[in-house]
Amino acid sequence: MNSGKLKIEWAAQYMPVLAAIKKQFVREKPFDGMTIGMALHVEAKTANLVSTLAAGGAEVHITGCNPLSTQDDVAEALSHVKNVHCYAKRACTTDEYYAAIDQVLDAKPVITIDDGMDLIHYIHTKRRNLIKKVIGGCEETTTGIHRLKAMAAEGKLEFPVVAVNDTPMKHFFDNVHGTGESVLSSIMITTNTLLAGKYFVVAGYGYCGRGLARKAHGLGAKVVVTEIDPRRALEAHMDGFMVMSMEDAAAIGDIFVTTTGNMGVIAAKHFRKLKNGAILSNAGHFNVEIDIDWLRKNADKIIQRDGIETFMLKGKAVHVLAEGRLVNLATPKGMGHPIEVMDLSFALQALCTLYIAKNGKKMKGGVYDVPNEIDEQVANLKLSSLGLSIDSLSKEQKKYSCSWDIGT
Repeated sequence: MNSGKLKIEWAAQYMPVLAAIKKQFVREKPFDGMTIGMALHVEAKTANLVSTLAAGGAEVHITGCNPLSTQDDVAEALSHVKNVHCYAKRACTTDEYYAAIDQVLDAKPVITIDDGMDLIHYIHTKRRNLIKKVIGGCEETTTGIHRLKAMAAEGKLEFPVVAVNDTPMKHFFDNVHGTGESVLSSIMITTNTLLAGKYFVVAGYGYCGRGLARKAHGLGAKVVVTEIDPRRALEAHMDGFMVMSMEDAAAIGDIFVTTTGNMGVIAAKHFRKLKNGAILSNAGHFNVEIDIDWLRKNADKIIQRDGIETFMLKGKAVHVLAEGRLVNLATPKGMGHPIEVMDLSFALQALCTLYIAKNGKKMKGGVYDVPNEIDEQVANLKLSSLGLSIDSLSKEQKKYSCSWDIGT
């Protein structure tokens, strides 16, 4: 517990935005009498979000959202925080993972906070008796939002959920800088290999893929982007990266990272073309982007190392990191996004949770954008913590920007 407490304290000193919100919550106690259920990556930054919500009067029940991303010492430390109950553990089985989800839901939360939508999915399929008790929820990541929008399109999402991921403060910082830096640091510390001069293949050129491509290029890698969207492919080309299909990239790539959120991005037809010693990793939420099942069934031999599985395919070694799970969190020394980035993301989570607490009962089931004023509030709090100032529009400028009758 002591090492977990020290990790939480270390993170807290680099989270000034969340600290400012925590002071507000301590004064106002906006969650008094409310139970909040959470399924997030249980590590030090998350712990500071949990303590912020608890300081606002909530009783918080939390478990992990990935079998390999929990830091056990942090989970233990969280269990000793007043009004917090933590059920997460690292390297749990699938049955243990969902048993912990059940434990969170046994507390009958009125607000859910998800990273990947497992809590909400479970409520709508296995624990439907809880639906009427839930005011609403928040979703942290792209994959979860895709699932939620699919539910909403079918009319099956029965309470409001704020898409915390889909806002500028999340895209520009968490997705670009957070994913970009944490994925590369995890790959380097796990493999101890050089990036400079290597062919570094990024599958997907969304916000996460863009950040990863830029960071890898900055370290001297020769970056290749694969895409299914012609506009994003063209953007990657004009940003200075090589663009090709995964089949072509498979033959030249040294290190691969998938960022698409879809299944089978690197599959059997690609494995056969890989170089000996190719390193494969995934930065998407679920472990479906690399076809690990095919590798396990077809490998002549599997060699286990710390955070690395080597699959021997007719004398050729293919290395997969973190069992194909989130590489920035699921490797043995993966620490997730840098603290300062998660300060912004979890500030959004805290304020969106407050928004749901105040407004959820009046909202219909569906997926909702983060209110613009919340996004701007987080940006202003961060600028203030950095001692930075910005300009504001004069009355004349505001009038001009909203007019239509002023011409040349």
